[in-house]
Amino acid sequence: MAAAWTERSYLELNAAARGPPRRLREVVFSPPGTAPLPAGRYGDSAGGFCYQESAQCWSVSRGEPPSWTTSGDTVELVEESLDVNLLNNAVRLRIQGCPFLPGGVHLCEVQSHLVVLLVTGQTVHRLLLPHPARMYRSELITESQMQSVFTDIGKSNFRDPSNYYVIPNVPGLASNSVASAAWLSSEGEALFALPSASGGIFVLKLPPPDVPGAVSVVELKQSSVMQRFLTGWMPTAIRGDCSPSDLPISLSVHCLDHDAFLFALCQDHKLRMWSYKDQMCLMVADLLEFMPVSRDLRLAAGTGHRLRLAFSQSLGLYLGVYMHAPKRGQFCVFQLVSTESNRYSLDHISSLFSSQETLVDFALTSAEIWALWHNEENQTVVKYINFEQNVAGQWNQVFVQPLPEEEVTVRHDQDPRETYLEYLFMPGRFTNAAIQKALQIFSQGAERHMDLTWDELRKEVTLAVESEFQGSVTEYECSPEEFWQLQVEFWSKFYACCLQYQEALSRPLALHLNPYTGMVCLLKKGSLSFLVPCSLVDHLYLLSNEHLLTEDDAAIFDDLEMSRDVVCLVQCLRLIGESISMEMAFIMEMACSRLQPPEKAAEQILEDLVANDTENVMEEIHSKLQEIRNPIHAMGVLIREMDYETDADMERGESRAHHLNMRLNLTQLYGSGTAVSAVCWGVCKIATIRFLICRDLLILQQLLLRLGDPMVLGGGQLFQSQQDLLHRTSPLLLSYYLIRWASQRLASDVPVDTLESNLQHLSVLELADTAALTPHKLGKVSTAHGFLVFIWPSNPGFLFPECLMGSCQYTQLQEYIRLLQPWCHVNMGSCSFMMGRCYLVMGEGHKALDSFCQAASEVGREEFLDRLIQPEEGEMVSSPRLQYYNKVLRLLDMVGLPELVIQLATLAIMESADDWRSQATLRTCIFKHHLDLGHNSEAYVALTQNPDPSRQLDCLRQLVVVLCERSQLQDLVEFPYINLQNEVVGIIESHARAVDLMTHNYYELLYAFHIYRHNYRKAGTVMFEYGMRLGREVRTLRGLQKQGNCFLAAINCLRLIRPEYAWIVQPASGAVYERPGASPKRSHDGECMAVPTTRQIEILELEDLERECVLARIRLTLVQHDLSTAAVAGNSTPEETVALLVRAGLFDTAVTLCQTFKLPLTPIFEGLTFKCIKLQLGGEAAQAEAWDWLAANQLSALVTTKESSATDEAWRLLSSYLERHPSQNSLYHRCVINKLLAHGIPLPNWLINSYKKVDAAELLRLYLNYDLLEAAVDLVLEYVDAVLGKGHQYFGIEFPLSATAPMVWLPYTAIDQLLQALRESTTNHHNVVLYQKLHEKMEDYQQKVSVATRDRLYRRN
Repeated sequence: MAAAWTERSYLELNAAARGPPRRLREVVFSPPGTAPLPAGRYGDSAGGFCYQESAQCWSVSRGEPPSWTTSGDTVELVEESLDVNLLNNAVRLRIQGCPFLPGGVHLCEVQSHLVVLLVTGQTVHRLLLPHPARMYRSELITESQMQSVFTDIGKSNFRDPSNYYVIPNVPGLASNSVASAAWLSSEGEALFALPSASGGIFVLKLPPPDVPGAVSVVELKQSSVMQRFLTGWMPTAIRGDCSPSDLPISLSVHCLDHDAFLFALCQDHKLRMWSYKDQMCLMVADLLEFMPVSRDLRLAAGTGHRLRLAFSQSLGLYLGVYMHAPKRGQFCVFQLVSTESNRYSLDHISSLFSSQETLVDFALTSAEIWALWHNEENQTVVKYINFEQNVAGQWNQVFVQPLPEEEVTVRHDQDPRETYLEYLFMPGRFTNAAIQKALQIFSQGAERHMDLTWDELRKEVTLAVESEFQGSVTEYECSPEEFWQLQVEFWSKFYACCLQYQEALSRPLALHLNPYTGMVCLLKKGSLSFLVPCSLVDHLYLLSNEHLLTEDDAAIFDDLEMSRDVVCLVQCLRLIGESISMEMAFIMEMACSRLQPPEKAAEQILEDLVANDTENVMEEIHSKLQEIRNPIHAMGVLIREMDYETDADMERGESRAHHLNMRLNLTQLYGSGTAVSAVCWGVCKIATIRFLICRDLLILQQLLLRLGDPMVLGGGQLFQSQQDLLHRTSPLLLSYYLIRWASQRLASDVPVDTLESNLQHLSVLELADTAALTPHKLGKVSTAHGFLVFIWPSNPGFLFPECLMGSCQYTQLQEYIRLLQPWCHVNMGSCSFMMGRCYLVMGEGHKALDSFCQAASEVGREEFLDRLIQPEEGEMVSSPRLQYYNKVLRLLDMVGLPELVIQLATLAIMESADDWRSQATLRTCIFKHHLDLGHNSEAYVALTQNPDPSRQLDCLRQLVVVLCERSQLQDLVEFPYINLQNEVVGIIESHARAVDLMTHNYYELLYAFHIYRHNYRKAGTVMFEYGMRLGREVRTLRGLQKQGNCFLAAINCLRLIRPEYAWIVQPASGAVYERPGASPKRSHDGECMAVPTTRQIEILELEDLERECVLARIRLTLVQHDLSTAAVAGNSTPEETVALLVRAGLFDTAVTLCQTFKLPLTPIFEGLTFKCIKLQLGGEAAQAEAWDWLAANQLSALVTTKESSATDEAWRLLSSYLERHPSQNSLYHRCVINKLLAHGIPLPNWLINSYKKVDAAELLRLYLNYDLLEAAVDLVLEYVDAVLGKGHQYFGIEFPLSATAPMVWLPYTAIDQLLQALRESTTNHHNVVLYQKLHEKMEDYQQKVSVATRDRLYRRN
């Protein structure tokens, strides 16, 4: 069991995100009254600030603090967050001509503001920025981006004279000291403490913001016993009361409620403590008393001393002092002690020595000192020590990020360009800024390369180097060796530029330690890095030999012997690792990449080590092994320390954390680009170290197997135990290889449409939110070690592949699974499923199906697949494997791979032998996709095999509709439909009655369906119904044409049946057809209306259909003649059709229709008469139009001697009709004459002559009705003459008046009415004449009748 120890080494993790360098907004200010100073007067510096709530995970200010770097007269202020990406978080402030003092940036936190206090060589400044807690007041922040506190720095009123002040020439700033301190008083005043030119300290005080007041200057003098506000200055040399030895080299301040203690480390090696409130020096301590002192050191000025403060609420104030001496240095830690009489003294805690030459910075806590040096080789050295517990004064190492190798080895079988690009753009090796600066220099400033993404920068680098290379090649031909050599030369030149800028940008300027969180950072120019503790294994492996030998065994394990064994084992591993050449290391790398057994590669490397052992390393290892008491157990301990495998039950059983009322959503923790980069780089570093440990351990195990020495293996150890260790180490090595590979891969840019498509696929799988970290996992992801638990390949959790899938990183996911599957036997089904997803995205559907099928065997055994098959709410629960198949089927369906859906559904049917509901679902799925693919026969077979009648009916309905839409009607008609014919007919009928008749041909399909099965009566019924609906609903020429064809088809069907069965039932007009699935009809109050159950049934025989066919043909003739009648002719009755025909002038057709339906011809004669009247009264236009309808009627041949007009032809047509169609009681003549007289048209002679033969008496009555007295008199006179024998043939009188002839008579009543009318109009002379003539005629007639009567009586007697 590992001991609870904290003295471990640390690792540096670079937090530079892989993206364009942050864009700095420029703010420039030129203070009036200042003269420009040289920009290089002071060195560069850096620092940071910590919010008091930064340790609270619900705080908005949690995470990385604001930091700053100064260079000349410019300060760069940057704010980062570990949780969210901050916008406008970097600003470059330049105060022209006023270089910043090193460390001259001080940040102070008040309730509503973050105050930035700046100290330059000539001025002091104050900036007021909003506090993060004030910017974000909401209870929950879920955005992935937020505004930085520096967003509105351009609006800050730093140009206001109340916010800056020019340092006065008297006392003036000391030229040989760069110390400064600044703080805020409890009243909000800004105070700046500076070394004066005369050797003392003076303090400038700016009044609180928005409070009027003057700037005051206070000098702190050792001789002062009271506060003194200086109104005039005099040189110190004149006063003679201050020595230059008082000059502060380092200043620090500790704020109290209403006072501030100012600590000054002076060049006379003394520490002075001042009370600003009392203007009194409270303490002077000679620090040389705490270090070995020589005379030279006492006389020399202490210009390299440093002072730091650390305050703890429980322990009080600590002071850390670095005393600089030539070639050595010493840290002294003191605790400030006060007595009741307000006397202060220093309690010496610890003295620590260091041999490093140049101290850059150090940080102090109440227990530790962290120090940053540059050694003689100008390399960065960082160490820390716990001065309370480490009595031996042993510093702990911090393994800083080394610079990239000075040269890149390119083998002759490698392409120089690809090798250098891979090395340059390997994550964590070069920053974007270094490569961009190198590109700018290499391109000789041809163009500015700013804000380039990683991929864009790679392209620009390739173009720049290749263009330089092509420009230098002058010969047209060169050998491949020369070409390769030239490529290496130019790429190495560019690499040297990158290395130079990387070295400059990665040099740390300061250490920053957050006292609230314990987080330690290295601040660099333009970036920062984190220092994180190493695990036990990494700590031992990375320690140098001298530190490993002095490592306290008790601090490793409680068992001292086990600790010694582990240390000796690590020494053996170090010896092996140092002996492995690049070629040997490459063997193991390639074995892992090519999925070859690592044991074989380790055996080959061991053989090479033995063959090339010129320094007797094997003997040294053998001797070290002899010192190990139990090597098998020690290896097992080491393996257990590196193995992150957890049990599935442990993961499921972890207790969830209590709900926190957080202002920051848990899913946003460590969500910024900086945190992601740091965690990713941490994982990469750990995996790289562990991979090397496992590799060396595997080689050592092979060596033990080769030696086979029982003394080495230990008493009682079995060969099998060593084999077991070998098989445990190999997966461990492969796990770390896989994790290292994953941490070094770059995410691909994904188009927005691909992301949307991927989200749709994940929604089908219901995996959209599965990769979110739950609250109980929060504590683990705070370090890279905790993160390893979640990405460990052999753990039951499957979050990492899910994350790759959710981010559309399918190329990387495919490679990840390729490297994982051969050796990892956990989540095998989940890996197969993920590989199937990858194949789907790559367009390899059949491979995807194979992978999905392989995963099916693990359903119910793996956590990811269990989540995948969770049923939806209300979903029918089936077996786990069937649920899995359903999910995959939905995915394949969404992707659009119907053939694969059919294959998988067919396979799933075998799993659902006892589940008829699932079978019905799968059969329906197979039917649907066969139908989509046009496999009609297969779709029909799937339909017939469906065990669910309702689904079967749905499929049948879909089959009918789809085949109709595709016009694949032959298949639809010829399918046998065993036990389904009635359903098919019902479906087709319902569709036929529900859709548009002209765009769908369901009636014709149904007709063909019945004809194919020789059911002619049903076929005839269908076509007759089709024709009826066409007449009602499609009142167009095309509709009437189809109607005629429908009736002809119906007639043909009935003629194929025996006469006694040649009848059909006429469908009722406007009937409500019962359609399967139709919604019930409701009344206005929502109640279902009762469907009428009884209706009169009308039987139609063949003759009825023939009459309907004639009517349809006549309607078509009418519409062809006049399209305007189509709207009304389609469903018109015979009577209405006659009227339409008459109006159109189609009199012959109208006569035919009347004869067919036994209708009177009266409307025809009336219509024709009216047309004659119109022609007689009309002009030439009417004459021209008349020829159109006259031509549509059959006229008898003309035999004329002169040209005939349309009017003449119309009268002749009327005359011919009267001759051809005699009527009872001369109905048609009377109709025509009545029409003419009603319109005041004189009767034509032919009509009068014709009617006189038929019914002269009726003609007389018509004359009387229309008051035509003269014509009536003429008619009576002629009629009397005809009766008397004169022209009797013109009146149809066969025998005139005679005693021997049959009796004749006259219409006496009409004649009496005529005489009475003439008698009453005596005022008209003409009428009197007519009356006399008629009266005389009648008198004459009466006489002759009397004679004839007497003769008849005589002869009778």
